[in-house]
Amino acid sequence: MSPHPPITIYNSMTRRKEPFVPLQPNQVSMYVCGPTVYDLIHIGNARPLIFFDVVRRYLSLFYKVTYVVNFTDVDDKLIRRAEQVGTSMLELAEQNIRDFMQDAQSLKVSPATVHPRVTENMTEIIDFITALVDRGFAYESGGDVYFRTASFPEYGKLSHQPLHELQYGIRVDVDERKEHPQDFVLWKGAKSGEICWPSPWGDGRPGWHIECSAMARKYLGDTIDLHGGGADLNFPHHECEIAQTESLTGQPFARYWMHNAFLNLNQEKMSKSLGNVVNARELANKHKAEAIRFLMLSTHYRNPLNFTDEALVQAQNSIDRIANCRKNVQHLISQTVETTTGNAAAKMERLQAIRQMFHAKMSDDFNTPDAITAMFELVAEANALMGSASSVGSGVPPLTLLREIEALFLLMDQVLGILPEADEELLDAEVERLISERTEARKARNFQRADEIRDQLTAQGILLEDTVQGIRWRRKT
Repeated sequence: MSPHPPITIYNSMTRRKEPFVPLQPNQVSMYVCGPTVYDLIHIGNARPLIFFDVVRRYLSLFYKVTYVVNFTDVDDKLIRRAEQVGTSMLELAEQNIRDFMQDAQSLKVSPATVHPRVTENMTEIIDFITALVDRGFAYESGGDVYFRTASFPEYGKLSHQPLHELQYGIRVDVDERKEHPQDFVLWKGAKSGEICWPSPWGDGRPGWHIECSAMARKYLGDTIDLHGGGADLNFPHHECEIAQTESLTGQPFARYWMHNAFLNLNQEKMSKSLGNVVNARELANKHKAEAIRFLMLSTHYRNPLNFTDEALVQAQNSIDRIANCRKNVQHLISQTVETTTGNAAAKMERLQAIRQMFHAKMSDDFNTPDAITAMFELVAEANALMGSASSVGSGVPPLTLLREIEALFLLMDQVLGILPEADEELLDAEVERLISERTEARKARNFQRADEIRDQLTAQGILLEDTVQGIRWRRKT
């Protein structure tokens, strides 16, 4: 793996930035809580999906990353939704998992290394609970199994609230079967007609918190490097994961905890009661993935993000500015044979400073807004370089500089994923033919035909630009 600047991460556990040092050299284990697959994901779900994709992308420049994102495919919400639509819970979960993978791909998010499902890890979950019961950290009561929170003195260390404050500071369901109001369920006894699995405590299914602990341990080991999720998971989900895992293993569950802040829609929290929930598929059908990613990454992940249609339009305009600059650079590279570097040392030094700026910002707790700023610095430098070459009549900048600019665009987009796919930028044979015909028509002073071709291309969504470097084109947005 390539060398890298020191990386720091804001650790939700310690509430400060810490140097990132993985447990194993050159390897990173990373677990991010995935969706409960009872419905399509909404844009609030899309924020951690995109952000932690970028974390994985950046770390992958320097480490071999094992990235695990689970699917909760058995849950009360799933059972109720399956009853409403008249299908089985497993069929509903399967369809929603396919939808999740499709929606993630539409946002340019690659699959995780492993996408474990609760229903496929029932043996590991039951074994985990059995071990907790055997060691006195959990108990059976009325067919359910509960974690004994009082047995874990550090309960509350992630949310920074002691147990007695948690007990009275949040709503806790009254249940006489519990030894303590804050005890949480590990295994739920089966209800009539519900899906269930056999266990030492009778038929039933697991509670939510134990599922992630069991799957993280199976695929990543007793201690993982990085555990992430939305701020809403800090308590109780992640707090409970820590308690049950560290009680079993006696080891720290995760070395670094990361939580992204909430997403608001037009300055309001999304909620079904307000009727303002927007699913990611609906959004992706209206806007390009690059614009959605740009907007998601333009605010630091630990700050609330306000999502508006106007901001998406501005994001697309920003993407167009970057993409057009890159296309100009690519066009010049394809047209340039001259390899003379000229007096390029100072410009190359400036490009290297931009590279270092990008890494410095990404290495500082994944500061994507400032990393995007570095990309705009590159655009400004590239445009100035191309404009300067044209003004002095040299035609094109030195090829070494153009190639370095393109290499920087590739690096930055490898991490951020905000530039259009390369195959979308290639001229197909028909467009090339029409552009060539238009050029010949203009040479022959057949301006009527030249205008007809321009109008035809415009109708097909292709806009032509006559530049000093030749005819350029771009797709209408």
